Amino acid sequence: MNATSPTRYVIVAGEASGDILGANLIAHLKKQQPNAVFEGIGGPLMQSQGLQTLVPMDRLSVMGLVEVLGRLRELLGIRKRLYELCLQNPPTAFIGIDSPDFNLPLARKLKQASIPTVHYVSPSVWAWRQKRIFNIKKSVDLMLALFPFELPIYHEHNIPVVCVGHTLADDIPLESDANLARGTLGLGIIRGPVFAILPGSREGEVSRLAPLFVETMKLIKQKEPDAVFLMPAANPERRQQIEAILHEANTEAILIDGQSRTVMAAADAILLASGTAALEAMLVKRPMVVSYKVNRLTYAIMKRMLKVPYVSLPNLLANEPLVPELLQDAATPENLATSLLQTWRSFMGDKAIQAKYLALHKMLRKEAGDEATKAIISMIESKAK
Repeated sequence: MNATSPTRYVIVAGEASGDILGANLIAHLKKQQPNAVFEGIGGPLMQSQGLQTLVPMDRLSVMGLVEVLGRLRELLGIRKRLYELCLQNPPTAFIGIDSPDFNLPLARKLKQASIPTVHYVSPSVWAWRQKRIFNIKKSVDLMLALFPFELPIYHEHNIPVVCVGHTLADDIPLESDANLARGTLGLGIIRGPVFAILPGSREGEVSRLAPLFVETMKLIKQKEPDAVFLMPAANPERRQQIEAILHEANTEAILIDGQSRTVMAAADAILLASGTAALEAMLVKRPMVVSYKVNRLTYAIMKRMLKVPYVSLPNLLANEPLVPELLQDAATPENLATSLLQTWRSFMGDKAIQAKYLALHKMLRKEAGDEATKAIISMIESKAK
């Protein structure tokens, strides 16, 4: 690529958490390279920063080993279109954000074509499917990791890696005011406890977890009659899906369009699907219970491969069980209701856990967008020499 070629990035994110990271990254890249062009796949946040998306981001949002099979033809077709786009007009770099099973095979082919490749968010090679590290080495010129505990395996295999922290840790204040959040959401005076219920942002997640969480809400209501439940909906489709589940269960909740972080900050305790939301809940310093259910075959395969004792980010970061994890068969309405109520009642008096939340927050505050941008530009410049 010659000196007069325009700076152009192809960036691919497959879910809401990647959209957050991608938008932040694009904003920082534009500060350093005001004329840069951005194409690929991203959600509304990345598009608001100028990304031209090839297909809607939710076409990549599928979880589970078995669940992917039903969408395999479509996913392979999208990846082929991206590959051809990059070959026809080679970008300054390809940046895959999370979604490793989609992004890394594409990155490998692009690296073979001498296109610089970056992967943002380390796959969980330290936790399961550790042999993936060899394919990662063939696929990326730079790995951008979010957490310090992810670095050793990359150093061991001589893969360029930079820990950039997490943009959520930069954006979320060290203290979150519940009353301010409730005012932002337009909530009136609330006498009872407020529980945030987050069954995920994907259609499959919501179909598996929302009915379970709604039954949990009914049990909590029996023990705490004044309890109020807030449920954020990631998009209109998820809102419609959640409304149908609530109607079927004859249960009430206050539905909020988006604003999941504000919903969490407004809560006294949170029940949520395992994922980035658990990190966000930790950063707003609220007690939580983490849950998840997948296809039984998917769970059996993943359980055999898992090399770490935890699945939620707060527990992985602390290397201890800071928050309850109720997964698969343990995720019953009775267990979830009991655990959430116990966690809520004990958290405010547990100064040790609150201090650990704060220490983890400070550890992850690294100005992620700046760090990622510097690392990407440095890699591109070194390859151009």
